Amino acid sequence: MSRAMTAVVALGANLGDTAGTFEDAIRAIEALPLVDRVICSAPISSIAVTLDGPDPSKPGYLNAVALVDTRLAPSLLLAALHDIEQDNGRVRRERWGDRTLDLDLIAYGQVISADPHLTIPHPRAHERDFVLAPWLDVDPGATIPGRGAVRDLLQALRP
Repeated sequence: MSRAMTAVVALGANLGDTAGTFEDAIRAIEALPLVDRVICSAPISSIAVTLDGPDPSKPGYLNAVALVDTRLAPSLLLAALHDIEQDNGRVRRERWGDRTLDLDLIAYGQVISADPHLTIPHPRAHERDFVLAPWLDVDPGATIPGRGAVRDLLQALRP
């Protein structure tokens, strides 16, 4: 049996019952085969980020981060996360568009992958306070492989 790894999954939503969707998504992640434990941060609110930057005219987001202890391979976990998004009404119309649920695989242990189908750590996680702040909530000693301590990265984003 393979050893469990801790995956970091970011949750985001700005359409519908976001809090209820988060609860459903966490339950679905917990029910995945080879998932041993899920710890979710408290949710935070954030301004929508579009291709043109922050947009306060768009519906605001609810964001959280879950630590997922799993023996699923990263590619299988990502596929399962996409299935959970779809089960929760996610429609991929535009990049960075409004959504009922977004589940991003931010990190998977210390694994680094530049595969276009599975880039980990997430290439923009270190630039997003709405990922870094809730991650610190559940793991004060968190690091992003190749980037450094989450605490330092978050501090660098704040004026």
